[in-house]
Amino acid sequence: MSVQRRPYVMLVVLFLLVISCSAGAVQTSDPAAPRGAAGPGASAAHSRPVEPLRRPAEIPALGPLTLAQIPPTARQAVVVTGQGPDSNRSSVVLHSLDDPALGWRPWAGPWPAHNGMEGWTDHHVAGDLRSPVGVFGLTDAGGRLPDPGALLPYDEESRFAVSGEGFLGEPLEGSFDYVVAINYNRTPGTSPLDRTRPLGEERGGGIWIHVDHDGPTQGCVSLTEDRMRELLLTLDPAKNPVIVMGDAASLAR
Repeated sequence: MSVQRRPYVMLVVLFLLVISCSAGAVQTSDPAAPRGAAGPGASAAHSRPVEPLRRPAEIPALGPLTLAQIPPTARQAVVVTGQGPDSNRSSVVLHSLDDPALGWRPWAGPWPAHNGMEGWTDHHVAGDLRSPVGVFGLTDAGGRLPDPGALLPYDEESRFAVSGEGFLGEPLEGSFDYVVAINYNRTPGTSPLDRTRPLGEERGGGIWIHVDHDGPTQGCVSLTEDRMRELLLTLDPAKNPVIVMGDAASLAR
């Protein structure tokens, strides 16, 4: 009789073991259990890193006060950075804002440039030989030479001719073959030759980007002729271009 009962006893024992294992599996899925107890898949899901949101890129080296002056509609910015407050040498980089989600990016440059003989000023006046610091619109162009295909309105006019010598004895001829008017103390939408001075004659005017003559200017910004042509072919009135200009310390404010 005892031999006949052994298989039955073994079956009972196996049945109890199965029930015990099942009960243990149910308990480990208790919400109060540690997260890692759910298995490798769940652990990997909970440890997946979250990528931080990327902020749109700003134009480098510009401080909050300078950035606040750039109109929200501007999509092109010519950034002129002087070597120092009293230096007449500077560097120019054209920045573009094609995708607001990505922010500003360099489009062309850096290009060497000249600015006012005595450097930069926050309060430009006629004859101070300093370039004005600030953010100004770029709406009008012109020159002695025919329009190279400028996107800005272009005034071809013989009165852009200039002669004489610069501060270093260099010839000025050809300096105004191509110009872009900087909207400092002028009326936008007119030829760069227009002499209307909304702030008054004492605050100066006629501040342009023009062809470099290998020397400092009276207050303008100058680039080589090939760079001027490139600028004229790139500045787009539909993108409301501006110029951001000043010495590095001023622009960082």
